Amino acid sequence: MADPTEHLLTAATAPSYGRAIRDGVEHVARHLVEAGAPTTGPDVERLAKRVADVDLDAPVDDVRSALDELSSLYLDDAVWFHHPRYVAHLNCPVVIPALLAEVVVSAVNSSLDTWDQSAGGTLVERRLVDWTAARLGLGADADGVFTTGGTASNLQALLLARGETVAATRAPLSRLRVLASADAHFSVEKAADVLGLGREAVVRVPVDRHHRMEPVALERELLRCLADGAVPMAVVATAGTTDFGVIDPLAEIAATCARHRVWLHVDAAFGGGLLASRRRRHLLDGIERADSVTVDFHKTFFQPVSSSAVLVRDGRTLRHVTMHAEYLNPRTAVVPNQVDKSMQTTRRFDALKLWLTLRLMGADAVGELFDAAIDAAHTLYDALADDPDLEMAAAPELSTLVLRYRPAEMPVGVADELNPRIRRALFERGDAVVAGTKVDGHSWLKLTLLNAATTHAQLLEVVELVRATGKELGAQLEEAC
Repeated sequence: MADPTEHLLTAATAPSYGRAIRDGVEHVARHLVEAGAPTTGPDVERLAKRVADVDLDAPVDDVRSALDELSSLYLDDAVWFHHPRYVAHLNCPVVIPALLAEVVVSAVNSSLDTWDQSAGGTLVERRLVDWTAARLGLGADADGVFTTGGTASNLQALLLARGETVAATRAPLSRLRVLASADAHFSVEKAADVLGLGREAVVRVPVDRHHRMEPVALERELLRCLADGAVPMAVVATAGTTDFGVIDPLAEIAATCARHRVWLHVDAAFGGGLLASRRRRHLLDGIERADSVTVDFHKTFFQPVSSSAVLVRDGRTLRHVTMHAEYLNPRTAVVPNQVDKSMQTTRRFDALKLWLTLRLMGADAVGELFDAAIDAAHTLYDALADDPDLEMAAAPELSTLVLRYRPAEMPVGVADELNPRIRRALFERGDAVVAGTKVDGHSWLKLTLLNAATTHAQLLEVVELVRATGKELGAQLEEAC
């Protein structure tokens, strides 16, 4: 039996580590170059059998054999976000500096909970928290911490809001309410559930015809809560809704929250990339009045998953997640410990990815990537606005387009049945990956544009695939009827 310590990363095994990393990078690079489609439309049963047939108790002999096996199980059928015909979810192609950081992060394996596990990593994360808070305009007392994603950031923000509200009002959890727009992310309800409030504690505020939260409706719902004896715990505004990419009227919402002394959380998981934009930063005006903000760097800062942060205007509110353990972060500790601010204990040094991105590219370049994606969405919308075969749900604000195949003579019910079929067919054939959603109970397709390298002509190719597939499946649907 081989010596298992040969697989540990040590000074002695550094040469073999270097060879393995080079082999892996070259292997993935070949797949990136050779990916002729965003997906192969893999069959679940076929792939499941292939994975199940692997004998995990019989390891392969070398790195290249393992990589070849990995291709058959994963890479050959991976969904490639860098491909121009991937326009589905909020998944971004990633920047190379961040991938360089991933190599460092995984090899050193720092844990960003305490100083004696990360040292300089702690300071890098704190500096990036300060940088992000300054871009948000949260003020000198701001603070925050990196998290695994928008759902985790939203959860922590609402946990802090709960702590502040209960401390101020002594209200039982059953009386607490969270107000969010009808288009806010589902993680708001999930957080309410986890926090012991129940999903029914989330009050959905109507949106206007542009899908933005209505400030008048928010005022009305806040007054209704108070009249019913409930206690508004937080208002969640969204800067970049998942479907439409719209930004709620942050300044007006902030003024309403200030009048009612209610915690304002802004979910900017999508729109946070505007912090780096030289042309569109003004779209976030009012966010500086938030009590907490979610920013997902692994969306519009083009970072690999996972990289998110929750920022707070008053760093003292982070005390609601602080716990002390003698073996980890005793109260007598005099060194900086990020675990004091986090809901997690062990935590990757994900901040390094953003650090190297900023050091090698600069924030302006990151902003240009997001601006280019937004420009592409606006240009595509203009090109399709009068298309007789396509119906557009709304003009884009950021980089999403909600549309569907529906020629003028097609009944709504037929379009509702047809468009999900179009989406499935495109994926199963490996032609394109588009998303689906529902608006007012009706089925639509959604194009999410985050690849600045994709051309207008390539996006029109995706649209033509939607049109051609719609005509084909529509004819089949008519025959079946």
